[in-house]
Amino acid sequence: MIHDNIILSYTVDLQNDQLVIHTRDESSLKEVDIVLKDVLSHSFEHPLKGSIILAMTVSNISSFIADNVELLQKGKDYSWPAAYQSIDELEKKLNDGGYKYMNLYSSFGLNGWILAKDVEVVKKGEQ
Repeated sequence: MIHDNIILSYTVDLQNDQLVIHTRDESSLKEVDIVLKDVLSHSFEHPLKGSIILAMTVSNISSFIADNVELLQKGKDYSWPAAYQSIDELEKKLNDGGYKYMNLYSSFGLNGWILAKDVEVVKKGEQ
């Protein structure tokens, strides 16, 4: 439902732990929001006008740890993405908290990951 959608914008609501990726389905020209709920953290790269979504996948937390060891080491002293003493403790916190590792892949432009508990795809006007 989101493959080949154009990313129009995204909003991060830190107060309410929500991230919304606003897209447009180019085949129907309808707008579609990808709403990520209970977001702990995210990291995006290569934001470009006209970014095209290839896919969004959900992986386990152990994959998040393995993919981001260097980033986690840099953020640890800043309690990012959460306060923890060891990688094992962080992994347990994320698993116990019900977080999912969601990867946003693009065929062009914006890509990255989100740690969130839930995701919902909402077609505008069909809520």
